[in-house]
Amino acid sequence: MNIADSIMILLLLTNLGLLASSRLNACIKTVAIQGLIVGLLPLVATKGPLTIYSFLLALLIITVKGIVFPYLLKYTLRSVDVRREIEPFIGYGASIIIGIVALICSFWLSMHIPFPDKILSATAPAVAFFTIFCGLFLIVSRVKALTQVMGYIVFENGIYIFGSALFIEQSFLVELGIILDVFVVVFIMGIMMFHISRAFDHIDTDKLGEK
Repeated sequence: MNIADSIMILLLLTNLGLLASSRLNACIKTVAIQGLIVGLLPLVATKGPLTIYSFLLALLIITVKGIVFPYLLKYTLRSVDVRREIEPFIGYGASIIIGIVALICSFWLSMHIPFPDKILSATAPAVAFFTIFCGLFLIVSRVKALTQVMGYIVFENGIYIFGSALFIEQSFLVELGIILDVFVVVFIMGIMMFHISRAFDHIDTDKLGEK
């Protein structure tokens, strides 16, 4: 087993952890760990000798996804004084079952799509598909706005994993633009959740229409 396969296994475990956990603080830590792992991909996916670009991109991703985003999420968590996702649209047991089915489907899909001979890892496309699914699943199946923001971050991680798996060449400015977009979303959602909590005493998105 090489480094890339080990990274894919760790990413898979973080996704399953997010589906199984109701504690928001634990979910934030898991998202931070996933961000740190994703930050290693530019170093692993570099063809030939490591370049300054690879180190800068890895440092940027680790800083933003592994430190800045979790800090903003934890700050928001303290501001709204919420600790758990109590009543999600889909329960945690069912979420795990759906996740396992999605994982199997991801591997089946990756086996039936013709990829280039040279990819980062044989499991990378399946893990990328599964990460994208987990991000979307968190957005639509959870009630708390904070968890939905984490789902958006995981979704973007899945897209980046897919690009890294296929060794898609990306400029530093493109990567910076993507990360800044996610940063803006997290920042704005943090502000929105703070004001929602002050106005409604909760951050449950399904109750915002109630009078």
